[in-house]
Amino acid sequence: MNTADLGLPVDVPSTALFTDQYELTMLRAALKAGTAGRRSVFEVFTRRLPDGRRYGVVAGTGRVLDAVENFRFDSGVLGFLREREIVDEETLQWLADYRFSGDIWGYPEGEVYFPGSPIMRVEGSFAECVLLETVILSILNHDSAIAAAASRMSSAAGDRPLIEMGARRTHELSAVAAARAAYVGGFATTSDLAAGFRYGIPTVGTSAHAFTLLHDRERDAFQAQVDTLGRGTTLLVDTYDVTEAVRTAVEVAGPELGAVRIDSGDLLLVAHRVRQQLDELGATRTKIIVTSDLDEYAIASLAAAPVDAYGVGTQLVTGSGHPTSSMVYKLVARAESADPKAPLVPVAKKSSSGKTSVGGRKWAARRLDADGVAEAEVVGTGPVPAELADRQLLVQLIKGGEVVAREPLDVPRDRHIAARANLPLSATQLSRGEPVIPTEYVHGRSGS
Repeated sequence: MNTADLGLPVDVPSTALFTDQYELTMLRAALKAGTAGRRSVFEVFTRRLPDGRRYGVVAGTGRVLDAVENFRFDSGVLGFLREREIVDEETLQWLADYRFSGDIWGYPEGEVYFPGSPIMRVEGSFAECVLLETVILSILNHDSAIAAAASRMSSAAGDRPLIEMGARRTHELSAVAAARAAYVGGFATTSDLAAGFRYGIPTVGTSAHAFTLLHDRERDAFQAQVDTLGRGTTLLVDTYDVTEAVRTAVEVAGPELGAVRIDSGDLLLVAHRVRQQLDELGATRTKIIVTSDLDEYAIASLAAAPVDAYGVGTQLVTGSGHPTSSMVYKLVARAESADPKAPLVPVAKKSSSGKTSVGGRKWAARRLDADGVAEAEVVGTGPVPAELADRQLLVQLIKGGEVVAREPLDVPRDRHIAARANLPLSATQLSRGEPVIPTEYVHGRSGS
């Protein structure tokens, strides 16, 4: 299955070189040592949340599925590897036939996570799993960071919609991924047409200051926009004098004017003045949209202002100060031989610097209190306790190399709203604090 099956018009190109060189040199050495075929379990997790964050948001899962499905070494890629002498001919021949044939389990996209949560579990031979490390991490680290920032902003905004408009503040391809992650995190629309084209996200946009400056008079600019886009358009009113611009906007469009946008100044004060002026002019249904380097704190500070929507750019696409989720991809269990029936044994890195990991193939469940509110993230190996059996978090995403869990983007968006609602109320506080629920470990056999 590819993206076209959901009506998404852009296929993902080969992702085989979205990786670090040492993934291929490890493969080469493992093939030579005879260990490449050992059944292995890798897990994605983070040891800690960004400073001050109370929860994380899983995003990018759908892009991971595309990336795994399109992880292919064509003749051009193989030629590059041969020319650079990165691997030998035996390894090149193995890569030419590469198709991931294992299983991937993970938290469904839009779900929340905490330190130690096994966000994604990749199972198969060591050789086929190790190659996916970099591309999986690059997607999940970026998209989850953006979605977490988006979630905080959408929580601060309440029922007021948020517009993603950060394309000009990041790499052009990152902008598309960021718009997707922001939508999962609760944003309503994007200004980025590539994101609308690829993922079906609703797109919006009208005009910038340049359009006003193009014309001899502000009135001429407003008239041209209204003549073209209709009275329901949004007029930008802070190019010169806001009060005069609002008066002109209503004179040109009438009380049917859709909205005005404010992009500078003391937004709290200006929004109150503009609302009063619009009402006095009879434009009581005209909405007010504010932009201008907003983040979750600025949005929260405008809660009492007569604002109808927020446009967010720079702070969103940079994760509002935390552009990565610090996720890692670690081998946690492997077989003692290449025999398919060989049992798995847990493995883990030991470190004195805090970079430790917990060995064993893990499950995860969220324990709820009597009121149905999350009270702990329980992570364990071996049998799942009966009382947690129906609270398990991991779902199968890929089975035998085939994607089994692709879904429309509205599904993870709705899932995130529900998951966040089941957290303690303190989860949405913007003040600094520890993860809103603790992670508890239950140790048992790693399983085979």
